[in-house]
Amino acid sequence: MPEEVLFKSESRRSRAEIAAYLRTVADSLDAGNAITLTRGDESTTLEPPARPTFEVKAEREGPADGPGELSVEFELEWDEDGGDGGADGELEIE
Repeated sequence: MPEEVLFKSESRRSRAEIAAYLRTVADSLDAGNAITLTRGDESTTLEPPARPTFEVKAEREGPADGPGELSVEFELEWDEDGGDGGADGELEIE
């Protein structure tokens, strides 16, 4: 299925700034509100269902025998028709 990027932002931020963004998303999810992403004139509003699929991924990119780039990705997914996502085990984050 082809992918259409609706919004993208990538920039270096302090850990505290990133935590504040994540708290804003968490607060919106807790309240059952939409999530609006804005940068300059660009804005996208998404309304996650009550039970979206939550994907957490830790990756290392680069050569097998040398230093690479590490990342952790948090993703919410749901069908546009409003269907809820599935669950496949308990996640723990410490």
